[in-house]
Amino acid sequence: MAEGGSSNNRFHISLPILGDTRAIKLAERDLNAQGGRNGTALQAAASQGHETIVQMLLNRGVDMNAQGGFYGTALQAAAYSGHESIVHMLLNRGAEVNAQGGFYGTALQAAAYSRHETIVQMLLDTGADVNAQGGDYGTALQAATSPGHETIVQMLFDRGADVDAVGGEYGTVLQTAASQGHETIVQMLLNRVADVNTQGGRYGTALQATEAAAYWGHETIVQVLLDKGADVNARGGNYGTTLQVAAYWGHETIVQVLLDRGADVNAQGGRYGTALQAAAYSAHENIVQILLDQDADLNAQGGQYGTALLAAAYWGHKTIMQVLLNRGVDVNAAGGVYQTAAQE
Repeated sequence: MAEGGSSNNRFHISLPILGDTRAIKLAERDLNAQGGRNGTALQAAASQGHETIVQMLLNRGVDMNAQGGFYGTALQAAAYSGHESIVHMLLNRGAEVNAQGGFYGTALQAAAYSRHETIVQMLLDTGADVNAQGGDYGTALQAATSPGHETIVQMLFDRGADVDAVGGEYGTVLQTAASQGHETIVQMLLNRVADVNTQGGRYGTALQATEAAAYWGHETIVQVLLDKGADVNARGGNYGTTLQVAAYWGHETIVQVLLDRGADVNAQGGRYGTALQAAAYSAHENIVQILLDQDADLNAQGGQYGTALLAAAYWGHKTIMQVLLNRGVDVNAAGGVYQTAAQE
């Protein structure tokens, strides 16, 4: 409630946050003061769904577009938290629908990520830029794709979302869908002619983004991407190539699929240098055998351990060492930071 003699932007309210019985008291203070996770009093109230307090603050002339805090703006906070009436209130009062800032970049990205279809529609109808760049996910389409919100992905498509926009942690929407194992969204994107070989982001390409999908064994996504022309030997990412990823995680079927599609068994790059070293490090005996049967170079140098034999020796994988020795590996080859297998 207002205090006697106070100006329009100075008053006293009690604002419970997250069920805490303690209150934030704003007494003789600037209502637009910045600080803490929530940035401003308006953002704090909006994020928790306190409509009456939001109304009070707006009536006192608070800056509804003030930047700060985790969500950047009060609109983004309300959009993320799913408070439709507050989003509507802020928009009616003139909140900037495309304001940039905060973890999600825009209110549209925040709503798209958190599955609030009605708010996504409300923001789009108010002029939200479907292709606005910013935030951790780059675009609203990538934000909706990461957790697999197919309905919102389709809504954004219908409003002209760019399927090949580059930005955010995963680089492209296709990489995002591939890395999370969302087969339906991968197919939706490819049906809209998403570029399967666009470079950028955490993994480099969509096929390399199956680093995460390979962990879960999403063979279908690998096959779909290859059928659409994905470069089986594209370089980049933590493991260098998709073959090295599959070898590291022990997915025999994917390793075989990649080899059948022309993967270079001796391609260099990534943490372990070659797919053979990755498989030896992880003690995947069958994959070591598969790679050797495809003429993998026993003595190839590179990667963290220098050679496949050194990787196996360092971690005590005796069976893998025996396989390599039976194939004629050079026990005196030096490489990496671990020198030679004989020294190990």
